[in-house]
Amino acid sequence: MKKVYCTVLSLMVPFLGFAKSEEDKKAVKADTAVVTEAKDEEEAKGAFAFSGYLDSYYMANFNKPASRSNMGATNARVFDQKSGQFSLGLVQAKVAYTNAKSEAVVDLTFGPNANLGNYGNALFNTALAIKQAYFTYKFTDKFSMTAGQFGTHIGYEVIDAPANFNYSLSNLFNNGPFYHAGLKATYAFSDKASLMVGVVNNVDGLGDNNRAKGIISQLYFKPVNNWNVYLNYIGSNEANTDSLGKQPDGFYQVFDITTSFQVTEKFLLGLNAAYGSQKGDYQGLGGPVDTESWGGFAVYANTAITDNFGIGARYEYFNNDNGVRGLLTPAGTGTKVNSVTLTGNINLADGHILVKPEFRLDAYPKQKGGEAQQFQDSDGGWTKNSQTTFGLAFIYKF
Repeated sequence: MKKVYCTVLSLMVPFLGFAKSEEDKKAVKADTAVVTEAKDEEEAKGAFAFSGYLDSYYMANFNKPASRSNMGATNARVFDQKSGQFSLGLVQAKVAYTNAKSEAVVDLTFGPNANLGNYGNALFNTALAIKQAYFTYKFTDKFSMTAGQFGTHIGYEVIDAPANFNYSLSNLFNNGPFYHAGLKATYAFSDKASLMVGVVNNVDGLGDNNRAKGIISQLYFKPVNNWNVYLNYIGSNEANTDSLGKQPDGFYQVFDITTSFQVTEKFLLGLNAAYGSQKGDYQGLGGPVDTESWGGFAVYANTAITDNFGIGARYEYFNNDNGVRGLLTPAGTGTKVNSVTLTGNINLADGHILVKPEFRLDAYPKQKGGEAQQFQDSDGGWTKNSQTTFGLAFIYKF
């Protein structure tokens, strides 16, 4: 259609320049209006898009844990939890409708990881979950609002395996929000800066567990070309209501910075750092009387060796010594971890197939005094304070 419009308008140029009578001018204006109206009508119709992916993996654990689990004492991994067997990860089906003024998205996930990424919003156990379901209205070219359930703005990594360079996910991802339900507004000051502010029910839940609402925000700016910076925040009272329906005191908040710099066409550096704090109950799981904190950072370096092969490294430090989040020792106390991940990316079938070989080492402090360590050995004993895995992820995206 664009070629047709351009051809019609180019044929009109001589008439616009040399029309001698009012009738000629009116005729030209009428023809131009017809073309413009046809173009506007074409844009208003909008378009549907269907996309998705499926992923599976095989992970070998050098500790050979009797349980064949990579989880350790608690939450050492997000999705790649099983070892010594081929495992299905996540299957996604996403439908989007867009036109000049709006967009609507329905994003469903299936499979064993569906509940892990959408707890509190699963329709069937390990079968189907709503990952996202929202719509956006563009009031102007600069201002828009989104309503519904949408993925969190916090963090460097996302739930979608094809979008991350590394296959296994970081502890920052594991201990941060996954999604929210609510309303958010975004204003673009320019193509180099924007601000998002929103109100949501809570963290990782379709329904609200109390009457309080959470506040989210994101400031995006681009200091120079190829350098993107996101300053993210969420603050919310996550305490369950008491037996009388009253709202207890409580507070949960996360400050997060995500940035990436495309150093060259083939080499990228990234950073994610977060600081969180909590006081009081967290969705019925209990919590500290006084404010306690957790935090960490991850550094990313990815390079393309060829058009079809790349390699990337991630180093992460995550500290939960105060025991506020889920990363704990077998005794239930807080701990910290250093992780190193090395991942390859092999593209096949014009990029539709991704094969990711991955090596990962997680090292925890050694527990003293005869206490159980973080990971299980082949005899079922908790004798290992580190874990090394090597595996392959197989992803098809469409």
